[in-house]
Amino acid sequence: MNWTTNMDNKIREIELRHNPVMIRVNKFTEESANEFAQKMAKAHNTGQSVIPIVIDSYGGQVYSLMSMISAINASEIPVATIVEGKAMSCGVILFSCGTEGLRFITPEATLMIHDVSSGAFGKNEEIQASARETKRLNNKIYEILADNCKKPRDYFTKEVRRRGQADWFVTPNKAKKMGLADVIGMPKLLVNIKVDIDLAVPEQ
Repeated sequence: MNWTTNMDNKIREIELRHNPVMIRVNKFTEESANEFAQKMAKAHNTGQSVIPIVIDSYGGQVYSLMSMISAINASEIPVATIVEGKAMSCGVILFSCGTEGLRFITPEATLMIHDVSSGAFGKNEEIQASARETKRLNNKIYEILADNCKKPRDYFTKEVRRRGQADWFVTPNKAKKMGLADVIGMPKLLVNIKVDIDLAVPEQ
């Protein structure tokens, strides 16, 4: 995704105090979540009216995803989520968290929904504790997805179970029909710069 500057022909040259912030998400790690939060905060000081988040990811750590979602929920500026290529696992959940009407997916992109993986090992008690936490996270992400798609809270849990817990691949058209995506296509970020010349009349 690129940004385009439309400059008033009365202006010869301009240097922006702050360039607009566009956030790209490829990984879901503690490091990427920290960088995400920093860029979200920076975007609030640029004067932009929307924060574009471009997602092209196979997924990653659920806890890092939750940190990113918290940053989006705390944003005072609308957030546009754009899938470019793929949004799988954590990626599709983050995509769903864009402001309603501002969730874009390119025609070539693919979404994939699946259960949280635990990868637990160790003593029996540790494995059981990990299994309980995995189930909690699984319910949480499916509830977030359902809320964002305006579906019943158990919708995605039932759909994934109906598919035998297999990876669920979703096309752009299907994503739009199920309320996950709003627009098929890549938006553009426009920076409009203009000069207004007027007469200031002194007070009498």
